[in-house]
Amino acid sequence: MSLPKTSFGILSIVHLYVLGFVYDIAVGLFLVAVYNLYLLLLPSRWTGTKGDKLVTYTWLFLLLFISFFTFFAEITFWQEFESRFNFIAVDYLIYTYEVINNINESYPLPLLIAGVLLSVLVLIWFFAKAKVFTLAFHNRLPFRTRAVFSGSLLVLTVSIPLLLSNSFADTSSNRYQNELSKAGIYSFFAAFKNNELSYNDFYSLLPKNEAYHVIRTELKEHNSRFLKAGHSIRRIISNPGPVYKPNIIMITVESLSADFMQHFGNKQKLMPVLDSLADTGVSFTNMYATGTRTVRGMEALTLSAPPTPGSSIVRRPGNQNLFTVGHVFEQEGYHRTFYYGGDGYFDNMNEYFGSNGFDITDRGRNFKMGDTYKTKRTIIGDKQVHFENAWGISDEDLFDAVLRGSDQQYKQGKPFYDFIMTTSNHRPFTYPSGEITQLSGSGREGAVRYTDYAIGKFIEHLKLRPWFKNTVIIIVADHCASSAGKNEIDISKYHIPCIILNLPRDGRQVISKMCSQIDLYPTLFSLLGWTYQSNLYGKNVLDAGYHPRAVLGTYQKLAYLSQDSLVILGPQQKADTYIYNKEKNEQIPARLSSNVVDRAIANYQTAYDLFKNGGMHQ
Repeated sequence: MSLPKTSFGILSIVHLYVLGFVYDIAVGLFLVAVYNLYLLLLPSRWTGTKGDKLVTYTWLFLLLFISFFTFFAEITFWQEFESRFNFIAVDYLIYTYEVINNINESYPLPLLIAGVLLSVLVLIWFFAKAKVFTLAFHNRLPFRTRAVFSGSLLVLTVSIPLLLSNSFADTSSNRYQNELSKAGIYSFFAAFKNNELSYNDFYSLLPKNEAYHVIRTELKEHNSRFLKAGHSIRRIISNPGPVYKPNIIMITVESLSADFMQHFGNKQKLMPVLDSLADTGVSFTNMYATGTRTVRGMEALTLSAPPTPGSSIVRRPGNQNLFTVGHVFEQEGYHRTFYYGGDGYFDNMNEYFGSNGFDITDRGRNFKMGDTYKTKRTIIGDKQVHFENAWGISDEDLFDAVLRGSDQQYKQGKPFYDFIMTTSNHRPFTYPSGEITQLSGSGREGAVRYTDYAIGKFIEHLKLRPWFKNTVIIIVADHCASSAGKNEIDISKYHIPCIILNLPRDGRQVISKMCSQIDLYPTLFSLLGWTYQSNLYGKNVLDAGYHPRAVLGTYQKLAYLSQDSLVILGPQQKADTYIYNKEKNEQIPARLSSNVVDRAIANYQTAYDLFKNGGMHQ
């Protein structure tokens, strides 16, 4: 799958293996560190005893099991992300329930574990037969001699994390070469260590006053007025015309790449419903997600902010009572609800939405995380579920919960805003049988078809509601189905569809300007004629003075795309610049004006500063 994209030369292959060998040596030292300490402290008279042999072979079994299991885990992880272990793997280790069930439903886990165990036992038998440890069991070195050998290795083991950064492998413009040069276990612990990165310590900076001057200049619109000077982006945005306050239902679709739709060149007719809807509503044809994880999509769609380095703000401490899009709806008198088909403790979703004023409706099978928010939580019960897998209930069951909840909100006489997060378009790609012709569990294609079917069925049910005529529906992706490519940040892997349906006064409209996920709600508020206070980085794409740009990132690399000018910021204060050829999806190294680079830095520097210093709060 990845081989055709590598394009390695001879020197690249040599470099890959040499650097990979260094990382493997480092991993080997880590794995034997405890046994090394055991050999140092083992009295000479105990060498070769039954107890010594038991400890040695037990430790050998553990090391071989970890090595073999990691090898197969890396293969499956690469199939999904085309990357060595990264911070996603760290997250997955935390949320064991979903991950273990997902793996069990996607792969023959008992057979894989049995195969690993058998391989380990065969290798141990071979070692015993070849008497590999005979010398070790009869070698009674004095403590001083052992201290020299073991001590040297232990000092080297402790020093390696300080001397060998995982980013040392990121020297090539070919991301596959960089990733293959690394070692999975080393990458995992490097990601664990760097789950949150300080922008101020690792990235290019402008003087603080200058950074805020640059971002305020970029965010300034003809109808906006900043509320205070200095280190703030808080402003009043005035929109003329009649004011509408319809109900808003946003369907955030798991892993919905633009290229699943016929509108963007797909020939398989995977999403006939969405393709049809795109012809009747407001369609954004050049929108880009900010990240590659669901929590990044949630961050963009609620906070309308660039993705700061490290973990999403959804998962960070100190994210309560933020100035979110939900807060704007609150100021306009809306009731707000977050709907999720899985367990909302995953990725801190319930805590984030609940502590920012949303009621919660989720599957609710796990309560062990101890939610602390004070808003209402509704559990989708077993009797209301017809199908579920490791990640959650089917999209149809989730949409039924939305209909029940929205009916109740309508009876209370207040407009409502629903944030829906689907799960069906996710490995293991299983869904109710009989709804579409493609068999459940047969792959991504079937899951995409089912998701499209479920959305169509949901909208048909919406049309029967008395409140439908006063309800706007938004369909948008959280991120693309795949983010990996030849480049560190592959722009084409961030391209997502977005459709707004049933607006009070606007029919079909195609918005072809390049824009970001963070621009969705500022544009919607303009279409609704709202005058509101904003602390958002998003802008109204329909404004005559809108300057096309997109903000994108991984957990370390941060990109700013302005027209065809691309700036990628990285640790060690790196700021790489390119010309982006969209047709060929190529990033051509080029020297850009300092103005573009400054805008890139200002977006990320000020977003990080506002969150860390309380400027994103209400």
